[in-house]
Amino acid sequence: MLGFCARRAALANTDLAPATLSSAKSTTASYDPSTNTVTMVNDPWTIWGNSVVWTAIAKASFKIRSRVRLGNLTAAIAGIQGVFSLFILLETWLVPFEGYLVDRIGPRLMLGLGGILVGLGWILSGHAETLRSLYFWYCVGGVGAGIVYGGTVGNALKLFPDHRGLCVGLTAGAYGIGTALTVAPIDSMMKASGYQHTFVVWGIIQGFVVLAAALLLARPPVGWVPPGWAEKEAKIKMRVHSSAVDMSPWQMLRQPSFYVIYLMMTMLSFGGLVVTAQLNPMAVSYHVDKVVVAFGMTALVMAITVDRYLNGLTRPFWGWVSDHVGRENTMFIAFTLEAIAVFLLLQLINHPIWFITLSGLCFFAWGEIFSLFPSITGDLFGKTWATTNYGIVYTAKGTGALFAGAGAAWLFEKTGSWTKVFWAMIACDLIAAFLALFWLKGAAARTVEKSISGLQAVDMTAPTKARGVA
Repeated sequence: MLGFCARRAALANTDLAPATLSSAKSTTASYDPSTNTVTMVNDPWTIWGNSVVWTAIAKASFKIRSRVRLGNLTAAIAGIQGVFSLFILLETWLVPFEGYLVDRIGPRLMLGLGGILVGLGWILSGHAETLRSLYFWYCVGGVGAGIVYGGTVGNALKLFPDHRGLCVGLTAGAYGIGTALTVAPIDSMMKASGYQHTFVVWGIIQGFVVLAAALLLARPPVGWVPPGWAEKEAKIKMRVHSSAVDMSPWQMLRQPSFYVIYLMMTMLSFGGLVVTAQLNPMAVSYHVDKVVVAFGMTALVMAITVDRYLNGLTRPFWGWVSDHVGRENTMFIAFTLEAIAVFLLLQLINHPIWFITLSGLCFFAWGEIFSLFPSITGDLFGKTWATTNYGIVYTAKGTGALFAGAGAAWLFEKTGSWTKVFWAMIACDLIAAFLALFWLKGAAARTVEKSISGLQAVDMTAPTKARGVA
């Protein structure tokens, strides 16, 4: 599918020759509105750059979340978990501001900066001598991760309006795949050399890869659309609600559809992050954490490995489905599937094979929020401020995280069981599924009607016009 997206890259003019590696070194663009012709040379590298950048950054939240002995640092596990909580908050709540800068000056400079911050965060976390310094440098890495995530997804929203769900899914899917591919080498190095050496080495690797890949990213010139867009747009609008104007963040915040989207993403983030954050303690509670199932791997380790791959594959899959059957219909199907998976996991969690299978299905039905919600944000509110607008929507993940980590753990401690946590997840999934079908679909249609009836785009000191690409 990656080759398909690259081949169909929205920047490619039909008369352009295929891009070459050498041309990627000096990417430029110009736009002729009279002929709708774009002169740009590295289109296949753009989506590849998006994916590689985010694949590299995906490693940034892995090991601190694990039960790691921090050598020179003597701290309670709650203190170490606090580092992860801060990472999530900074990685989500600063994205609107970071996205605004990406929209203003382009992805290349901002994502390059993000790569530097991620590298520094990891390297200097490896040299941290106190818990306070570990907090600080891991927060620096969180800021960098937010820039990279928001920038890559926002760029995909702008570049591929004709395959938005699939291409955003491929970009976001690199997060899950990147984590899965790097779990083993990071774990092996940490066991052999300690966490400090591991942080330094992987910080250098991540910083270099993200910085290099950022140089391949490009944004389209102002006013650009894919070749044959009028015909494509007519077909797309038969399946997907699409606004007639590009809305500013302030205009988006005045649309009822935005608040439905935000509420739904918060509920879905809660359910998915509970599984992400609490999978280990759940396995311990139901005594499947040490059961060896295959290849010397315990049920817990096998589940984590399977979950990471499915969490990456689900995003382009559901994004592709939504391109063909509509965003709201796909949300209803996926969210209902997750509710069923959580219910079955509640019944069968004490069986190691079912624990692996059903936790994987939970991730497969959950990870799609990172392709469906950015896609519908781009559909309804346009592409000019897509990075900023989705950055605002993305803060819902941070809101959900407040309940998924400490909230779920508190409920378990109070009740002595995960049952009520599971039922809360099921309720959130089903409520969101029916909201998508019976509320969001109507709200989205009204947003589109309002845009057609005369809603004017706001300049808001519009993003710098492309003088080439940034």
